[in-house]
Amino acid sequence: MLTTSTNKQMFSFLAILTAASMAGMQGYTMLFNNFAVETVHLDGLQVGLTQSIREIPGFLALTAIYVMLVIREHRLASLSVILLGVGVALTGFFPSFSGVALTTLLMSFGFHYYETVNQSLTLQYFSTHQSPLVMGKLRSLAAITSIISAAAIWGMGFVLDYRGMFLVVGSVVALAGLWAVFQDPSHADVPPQKLRMFLKRRYWLYYALTFMSGARRQIYMVFSMFLLVKVFHFSVQAITVLFIINNLINWIINPMIGRAINAFGERTLCTIEYVGVILVFLTYAYASSRWVVAGMYIVDYILFNFAVAIRTYFQKIADPADIAPTSAVGFTINHVAAVFLPALGGYLWMLDYRIPFIMGAALGVVSLVLAQFIRLPSRVVPVGQTAH
Repeated sequence: MLTTSTNKQMFSFLAILTAASMAGMQGYTMLFNNFAVETVHLDGLQVGLTQSIREIPGFLALTAIYVMLVIREHRLASLSVILLGVGVALTGFFPSFSGVALTTLLMSFGFHYYETVNQSLTLQYFSTHQSPLVMGKLRSLAAITSIISAAAIWGMGFVLDYRGMFLVVGSVVALAGLWAVFQDPSHADVPPQKLRMFLKRRYWLYYALTFMSGARRQIYMVFSMFLLVKVFHFSVQAITVLFIINNLINWIINPMIGRAINAFGERTLCTIEYVGVILVFLTYAYASSRWVVAGMYIVDYILFNFAVAIRTYFQKIADPADIAPTSAVGFTINHVAAVFLPALGGYLWMLDYRIPFIMGAALGVVSLVLAQFIRLPSRVVPVGQTAH
C-alpha cells in the first residue's frame, strides 16, 4: 500500500497520534458523566453546557489555518495531541463547573485541531488510491484503541479514583504527542498550502455533503443512544456490549470500506450510506422491538464510517494547495449543526420522540440527492503534482 519510506513515516506518525487521540477522547468520554455526577455534582443544565462547550473548538477548526502560519502542520498535529492529553490529565484536579468547562475546552481544542490536521496530512501525503486505504486503516486502529481504552479504564477503576484515572490517561496521550514533536515525517515534494480562509464555488458539493454529514452525526450522537436508554430501557451493561460490538465490527470493516471506495467509487458508497441512513432513522422512529433498534444502532455506526468517501471525493477534485485550508473550513462546516440541532431536536423530542429521527431520515434524503451530483475528473492528479 505504501510505496515510499516517506509514506511509511507519515503513516506511522499519524497512526501513533490517532491511537493517542482516540485513547484520550475515549477516556474522557467514559469517565466524564460519572465524574460530573459523583464528584462535581453538576446538574443537567451544567452537563448540557459542558457538552456545548466541547463542540466550540470543532466550530472554530478553521482557525487552525492561521496557527499554521507560525507552526508547521505536522508539528501542530503533535502539539494538538499534547493539548488533548493535558486537558484530560487536568480534569480530575478541578472538580467544579468552571474547572470542568476549562479542561473540556482545552481537551476539545486538541482533539479537533488534530482531527483537522490528520485529514489534511492524509490527503496531502497519500495518493488518491492510497488515501481511502490509509483512512480505513486509521479508523480501524481508532476502533481497536477504543476497546483497549475501555478495558484499561475498567481495570483502573478498581485501584484509582477519578483524578488518578484522568491523570494516567492524559499523561499517556501527552507523552505520545511529545514523542511526535521530535519526529519530522514531512517532505518538500508536497505542494505548499494556501494558509488563508476561503470558499470556492467548485467545492460546493463537498461543503454541502460535509454539512449534511455533521447534521446526521448530531442526531446519531445525541438521540440514538438516548432512545435506547429512555424508550427501550437498555442498561449500562447492554450499552457497553453494543459499544464493544460496534468497535470490533469497525476494526474489521474500515479497511474494507477503503478498498470499496477504490473499487466502486465515492458516489456508490455515498448512495449506499444515505439509503441506509434513511432506513435506519425510520426504523428508530417506528420500531417497537428493542433488538431491532439495537441492530439499527450497530448498522448506523457502520454507515457513519462511509463518510470517508466525502473526504476522498474532495481530494480528487481539489487543487493540491487547497487541501489544508479547505479541510479546516470543512471541519467547521461539519460542526455548524452542533450549534443548534441538539437543542432543536431536544425540543422536538418533547413533542414526540419520533420527530428527530424523521428529521434525520429527511436529512438522509437530501444527502442522497446531493450524492448523485458527485462527478470525478477524467484524470485524477496524483499527490505532489499540480493540476494544469
